[in-house]
Amino acid sequence: MKTKTLKKDKVNIITLGCSKNMVDSEVLSGQLRANEINVVHENKKSDHNIVVVNTCGFIDKAKEESINTILDQVELKRRGKLDKVYVTGCLSERYKNNLETEIPEVDAFFGTMELPLILKQFEADYKSELVGERLLATPKHYAYLKISEGCNRTCAFCAIPLMRGKHTSKTIEDLVKEAEGLVRMGVKEVMLIAQELTYYGLDIYKKRMLPDLLNRLADIKGLEWIRLHYAYPSKFPLEILDVMRERENICNYLDMPLQHAANNMLKAMKRQITREEMEELTAAIREKVPGICLRTTLIAGFPGETLDDVDELKLFLQRQRFDRVGIFSYSHEEGTSAYDLVDNIPAEEKERRAQEIMEVQQEISYEKNQEKIGKTFKVLIDKKEAGRYLGRTEFDSVEVDNEVIIHSDKKLAIGEFVQARVIKAYDYDLEAEVVR
Repeated sequence: MKTKTLKKDKVNIITLGCSKNMVDSEVLSGQLRANEINVVHENKKSDHNIVVVNTCGFIDKAKEESINTILDQVELKRRGKLDKVYVTGCLSERYKNNLETEIPEVDAFFGTMELPLILKQFEADYKSELVGERLLATPKHYAYLKISEGCNRTCAFCAIPLMRGKHTSKTIEDLVKEAEGLVRMGVKEVMLIAQELTYYGLDIYKKRMLPDLLNRLADIKGLEWIRLHYAYPSKFPLEILDVMRERENICNYLDMPLQHAANNMLKAMKRQITREEMEELTAAIREKVPGICLRTTLIAGFPGETLDDVDELKLFLQRQRFDRVGIFSYSHEEGTSAYDLVDNIPAEEKERRAQEIMEVQQEISYEKNQEKIGKTFKVLIDKKEAGRYLGRTEFDSVEVDNEVIIHSDKKLAIGEFVQARVIKAYDYDLEAEVVR
């Protein structure tokens, strides 16, 4: 590809949004590198001349961050610091026409499934033989493994199907090959991600195949932790838990977004499940895998939500005592069925409710962490920061969950496992000492 500079092109990929976006950026990086194009993630040196912004279009805050990032890169181009600015990802998929009109300085916009078209801008060919090969944007000891694309659910608040299309599973063979390749690169933990994990296989195998996939992945030598993210609660296949209980390298961890607990809200959100059914499900999960870490995500301020609904949600949290909880303020997204409802709760009130709900969870988290004092856990060392090591137990995923803070006079290797005994506990973090 020719530009006005004489030096060889260097591409910087900026990734916004979720881990699924990160995987897309890693795949693009792998393709560019295979075509002998110099590529980096989130380059701090500013010695690149081309930028690809991989955007998020999930909620208002994410869209605003994406727009601001694009404008920042366009300004660098205007000042002669960049030759080309390309935009891809969910925001571009959803608002391509508007963006082309509003920000004409961008050289080209691409949707979520247009990787070959992006490569054409670099006179590069899509190499289909590169199954799962990618340039990791994460530290080399962990990686995300995207097992499917898109979603067939029709949750009222969610615009993902508009941006990612229908559910499409990857084959078990391709995923095993990809995971084996990651292990050869030094990866010890893979986090399985999809818009909806439990739907895996229904499209290509005509039945839910996540248990089969898990068994195949668990057989991979050197893969020490397999973690499950984003399981849908309705018609949850409990046989997944049998595999989790039987295979040592599958973390006793499940990320299952529930979104709410008031039945009128669950119905309005089109979640296809009731509070009573969710309570039965969490009890069954805990019975099958004692000690499992359950993470969930909630939404505050959905249209029509009352203070009684908020109280019901808080009571639900107090009864269920989830290990990890994340919460979003409702974002009114055009194209979703909830967009026909009146977004009648002010932004400040949504935030207040979210904070109030999280205060309930904060207390639960503190109490659960206090119970860990004196116990020893297997900890994966993620990084060293400010003279201390930061790691995670099998009950914690990257960035969203607790960290284990370890002070050690002996050097600990990043990406290695240690046995550590908890000596202090806080709302969301633990302090521990290495015992061996």
